[in-house]
Amino acid sequence: QRLVNWDPKFHTAISDLEVEQRETVGKLWYFKYPVEGLENKYITVATTRPETMLGDTGVAVHPEDERYSDLVGRNVVLPLVGRVIPIVADEYSDPEKGSGAVKITPGHDFNDFEVGRRHDLELINVFDMSANLTDDVPEQFRGLDRFKARDKVVAEMEALGLLDRIEDNPMTVPYGDRSGVVIEPRLTDQWYVDAKTMAAPAIQAVEQGTTRFVPRHWENTYYEWMRNIQPWCISRQIWWGHQIPAWYGPDDHVFVEESEEDALAAAEAHYGQVTALRRDEDVLDTWFSSALWPFSTLGWPDETPEVDRYYPTDVLVTGFDIIFFWVARMMMMGLHFKQEVPFHTVYIHALVRDEQGQKMSKSKGNVLDPLDLIDQYGADALRFTLTAMAAQGRDIKLSTGRIEGYRNFITKLWNAARYTEINDCVVVPGFDPAGCKLTVNKWIVSGLVEAERQITLAVDDYRFNDAANAVYQFTWHMYCDWYLEFTKPILMGGDEAAKAETRATTAWVMDQVLHVLHPFAPFVTEELWEQRAPDGGRAGPLITADWPVLSPGLESPDAAAEMGWLVRLITDIRAVRAEMNVPAKAKTQLLVQGASAETDERLARHGDLIRMLARVEEIATSGDAPKGSVQLVLDEATYFLPLGGVIDVGEENARLEKEVAKNDSEIIKLQKRLANEKFISRAPPEVVEENRERLTEFEQTRDKLKEALARLAAL
Repeated sequence: QRLVNWDPKFHTAISDLEVEQRETVGKLWYFKYPVEGLENKYITVATTRPETMLGDTGVAVHPEDERYSDLVGRNVVLPLVGRVIPIVADEYSDPEKGSGAVKITPGHDFNDFEVGRRHDLELINVFDMSANLTDDVPEQFRGLDRFKARDKVVAEMEALGLLDRIEDNPMTVPYGDRSGVVIEPRLTDQWYVDAKTMAAPAIQAVEQGTTRFVPRHWENTYYEWMRNIQPWCISRQIWWGHQIPAWYGPDDHVFVEESEEDALAAAEAHYGQVTALRRDEDVLDTWFSSALWPFSTLGWPDETPEVDRYYPTDVLVTGFDIIFFWVARMMMMGLHFKQEVPFHTVYIHALVRDEQGQKMSKSKGNVLDPLDLIDQYGADALRFTLTAMAAQGRDIKLSTGRIEGYRNFITKLWNAARYTEINDCVVVPGFDPAGCKLTVNKWIVSGLVEAERQITLAVDDYRFNDAANAVYQFTWHMYCDWYLEFTKPILMGGDEAAKAETRATTAWVMDQVLHVLHPFAPFVTEELWEQRAPDGGRAGPLITADWPVLSPGLESPDAAAEMGWLVRLITDIRAVRAEMNVPAKAKTQLLVQGASAETDERLARHGDLIRMLARVEEIATSGDAPKGSVQLVLDEATYFLPLGGVIDVGEENARLEKEVAKNDSEIIKLQKRLANEKFISRAPPEVVEENRERLTEFEQTRDKLKEALARLAAL
């Protein structure tokens, strides 16, 4: 028999991990207990649970508390009950807390249970399964609910003049996390596992690196619980679950066997005759059954091919909140029954919060239902969003805006696939990207090799957010935004060899994109994989394809340098046009000064692309800085955009000044708020961080606006 956390609503024992401690301000009642044999002599005890006094079997004082030294060894008469109980000296009593004397109820308090064991005090159970008072209490309390009994005990003690005083008392109260009712310590017969013995090899497995946690700091949480583990109560008084494999004989002798047949055989051997048995009605704790999951699902205890193939698992992906409930227990069970860890890596994923960083709850009204999000944005968009935001050690601040942004990414991919289809970019069997001649094709292949390397490294390191972002950057920016734009003049031109190479390269790169994106967006990639080879040209579905491994020999530093220069030049010109508010349809000259021979060659080779993508009508060499021009520098060359006749300088200057003033106003507000110590100390950390991020954004915007003003001043 041991004390357990008893749920009076569900009539079952529950584990410590299923108990929710809620902070509240309760009451501390001070009762006077008459000392036996000493007239008008009392010892005052303090309690937060007056109803349990009916089960008191002792009073404890600290051995060094001189106030009570003369009373140790004497008895008190328990009020309302009349039971004579001893005063014992025990270090559990805190002289600085309450009166320094505590009532001891071994049957209804975990600490009191230990005190009772040390002093051989009687255990009395005054609550039934529903936490109503039993027949072991005075008649007027029998059958009462515990809280009604509390009120009646206090009232009767006050009527007897034995209520000394009542004080407010900040405290924590245990509640069942499922039932929502106050949990009672209760003395019951239960089945236990010697968890400390089982925990030792499970601790050692993590210490030696056989199993590792990602992120690493979660190992500390695992160690903290495992090194302080208590006997595990594995029996539950509920109607569903795996029934305890224990049978009782007529004299309550216990037979624990794998089956009823084995139990009957053991009983016959024990009693010398066939004997009827009664099976234990309790079932195993859910987490006991779940702890067997890594091998029980594979046919264990039979030695099946599935057990040999799939045990142990490479990776367990789970949340930090069930490291105790599930991860630790699977480790113990796996090592005990299979003599091998159940998994080599435990990846602890992030907690998904709302966009302000608050934990989602129905009461706050901030819950985002995944099914609703899938209906609105698609499963791939939600999956990719969560992956892209799941940085190790950081929770996810989820907003519909982020999901919408990644849905646009999925749409971008779909449109890119349509572009390849429209332009007859079909997969060429046996295509070797190493044979590419065009610089633009060498560049995209080289970029793909680098992206694939980053993605693979990130996945291997469980940096799934970095992997997703590497896919995103390559697919959206390098492939869709730049490469496909660069291919348009080629595909519309008359060079058939260049067109054939570009079509084959475009199709091959799209296939590689589908490969590396598949783990993060499986549905759209599988669909496009099938659509792009409708005549059975695939060896199988994408999900069964090998992960691509591209040779570093496909990288082309020269092509990367040249096309990188082109992208930077066009980007810089576009940025200046945006800063200066140049109308989208307006075209300008691009005048070049101080260009090297290599740059002149690049300008000649890529002039058509620069004119098309940067909205430039003429590229020419200039000796002097033209009047009314905006200047930008790239490598050794200086470039000028004559804007004097394209924009209204005065009007643009006024617009920018207004934007600067607006930004400055927001910056001042945020600086004052962040300088306020009360705000920093009282506001939730995520709100403070959000304000800091907004301040940085406004400061960066202001700097860009001032750069634009400086450019205007030079016109």
